[in-house]
Amino acid sequence: MAFPPLVEPVAELTDSERTRTARHRVLAGFGEIAQRRLAAAHVAVVGAGGLGSPAVLALAAAGVGTITVIDDDLVEASNLQRQVMHRVSDVGAPKVDSAVRIAADLSPTTVVRPVRELLTTDNAADLLSGAHIVVDGTDTFETREAVAVACEQLGVPLVWGVVQEFHAQVTVFWSAPPAGERPIRLADLYPPDAGREAPSCAQVGVLGSLCLQVGSLLATETVKLITGVGEPLLGRVLVIDALRGRTDEVPLRPAVDGTAPAPTAGASTRGDAAPLPAIPQLSPAEALAAQRAGSMLLDVREPFETERGVIPGSVLLPLGDVLADPSRISAPAVVVVCQVGMRAQRAAAVLRDAGVEASVLAGGIDAYNRDISAVHA
Repeated sequence: MAFPPLVEPVAELTDSERTRTARHRVLAGFGEIAQRRLAAAHVAVVGAGGLGSPAVLALAAAGVGTITVIDDDLVEASNLQRQVMHRVSDVGAPKVDSAVRIAADLSPTTVVRPVRELLTTDNAADLLSGAHIVVDGTDTFETREAVAVACEQLGVPLVWGVVQEFHAQVTVFWSAPPAGERPIRLADLYPPDAGREAPSCAQVGVLGSLCLQVGSLLATETVKLITGVGEPLLGRVLVIDALRGRTDEVPLRPAVDGTAPAPTAGASTRGDAAPLPAIPQLSPAEALAAQRAGSMLLDVREPFETERGVIPGSVLLPLGDVLADPSRISAPAVVVVCQVGMRAQRAAAVLRDAGVEASVLAGGIDAYNRDISAVHA
């Protein structure tokens, strides 16, 4: 279902801008009114790297009126494989400078506001204030959490994507969506601290062309929200497996009561006060005993997480695949494992709805590893 447009249109386009965006204006259901909404829009892009680069390119080319680009980093030679906004001659220069140059080359009417500053929990709300919509192209979960909390405080939609190795996810978070829509937050997909131990792109690599694909999707979601055209990804996660050429869609529902007030900047997004389903919580010893008795140990972490170690005998199936098709699990009894327990809780709830006797390894693989370490100490 399409949402109401976020932005009121400018009165008119210049003749040169009308000519430049002619192919947009003949799109069915888009037209000049949508193009004028883009011209009036202010988008904040956090990160001018692998995802932010193609997003800025696409948004400027689309005719977005104002783009604030926030990044404190300098261009390095190793960035050029995927960060297509930069050139060899930019190495050593601020990344935000590339955004100013490239937008001017593509769309003379677009104003780029470069902010060479590290976004933190302390300054995120101030840096993002005034934007109609925020695009997160950052590469650490600490920054992602800061961006998400600020967007929740400001009530603006957050277009979000992540890429690692050959895999990607794209979705929209919004703490104050239109009437009738449930708020969806980052914590509904990744519990706080769940991704802090994820390896960096420098450690495991990333397919450069996949960054372009995901950055383009981020820009498309942004355009849809600004103009009110199309169905945004709020409540859905697009999951991309570039190696298999496969794109799946996974439903995303609030993990806590959506009527709870959004946290303020700098506060935790953890929903500790929300009641969880009555799903059995097993200690590591109890989980291993259940496995010996015939239960399946189902590890729902992502491949980059399971590469660092699993409980022997576990079946590996990422959470998105479980949520998309719980019937793939044919075992009558399952103990679900994730990093700290929250994703396992979601998977177990879905499996129990499907008739599977599901329990959770309390504390996840972290608790298991601590238990093993204590035994061998």
